[in-house]
Amino acid sequence: MTNAHGDVRVIDAGAPPARYARGWHCLGLAERFRDGTPHAVTAFGTELVVFAGEDGRLHVLNAYCPHMGGNLTDGQIKGDTIACPFHDWRWRGDGRCAEIPYARRVPPRARTKAWTTLEENKQLFVWHDPEGNPPPAEMSIPRIEGAFSDEWSDWTWNELVIEGANCREVIDNVVDMAHFFYVHYAFPTYFKNVFEGHIASQYMTSIGREDVQGEIAKAGGGKNVLTSEAAYYGPSYMIDYLTSDAGDTTVDAVLINCHYPITPTSFVLQYGAIVKKQPGLPDADADATAERFANGLGKGFEQDVAIWQRKTRIDNPLLCEEDGPVYQLRRWYEQFYVDADDVTEQMTRRFEFEVDTTRAVSAWEDEVARNLARGDVQAGV
Repeated sequence: MTNAHGDVRVIDAGAPPARYARGWHCLGLAERFRDGTPHAVTAFGTELVVFAGEDGRLHVLNAYCPHMGGNLTDGQIKGDTIACPFHDWRWRGDGRCAEIPYARRVPPRARTKAWTTLEENKQLFVWHDPEGNPPPAEMSIPRIEGAFSDEWSDWTWNELVIEGANCREVIDNVVDMAHFFYVHYAFPTYFKNVFEGHIASQYMTSIGREDVQGEIAKAGGGKNVLTSEAAYYGPSYMIDYLTSDAGDTTVDAVLINCHYPITPTSFVLQYGAIVKKQPGLPDADADATAERFANGLGKGFEQDVAIWQRKTRIDNPLLCEEDGPVYQLRRWYEQFYVDADDVTEQMTRRFEFEVDTTRAVSAWEDEVARNLARGDVQAGV
């Protein structure tokens, strides 16, 4: 967009979507919800209650009791039901009222919304669809084998509330090759995107900056070559398979980057990692190495957050060739914000784009060399 003179680019901030994305959304590690208490989750413009009954199954209901509006998250778990703190109406995981202790019978219409749930990779997911349709089988969350193996660490897990930004800010990173140098202190030597169906993939090889020292470099033993194969499965859950090679030390990890919306302009960002334990190390040392590496990965998200909280939404970004297929990614992402019947072939057909990193790598190598010559070494992740 330009002004009347045609010489100044004017930012079109647009407006965030009026609906929330269709798809599976991760609420966090499943075990945190199995502590015998109800948990409040604010998402999709409302409040939910998450609880586990005596049988251990996790359930997600609308938090407000349809009797007189009591908040079920303030209630108690009684058997396989959640009891409202206001009048003790007891709700099953399927949304039906099971009992009203002071009443002769339960009204036939005593139901509340029960959200469709999924447990995978030791995480809890809820299905959101503005049209109310069930989840298609092809959109199920893939299993991560390392999450169930003793050869891998337990999940690290963190979450941040992002105010004043829409979830699209997270998705844009899928194609953003250049920000890895300026924000995450590594530069990609290979960068490719593939979009097809409900999956958006990113393939990257990057080299750690020698003028920045951080936790990942320490865990890997020095300058790292990081190979990454990341993919969003739907609108909000990314699995990233990582291999860090520092010559004499190789570390394999799986990083999760996921989010769920609170409102159209706020969301909860979650990130976690598991790391394959180094052979020959005592368990305590292996766990410590895994935790240090995972924490180094996690700090990268805090760097992104610092950018998101200060930037503006922009619907018409001004791009150069090396910025990658931003508009194509957003077209792919749009499929989750329209009715299922309105998803077009353009949104889901296969699209591939490889960024030529030659010019960028040459410029960045020169910048790193100048910084080292001046003794300018920064602290990073």
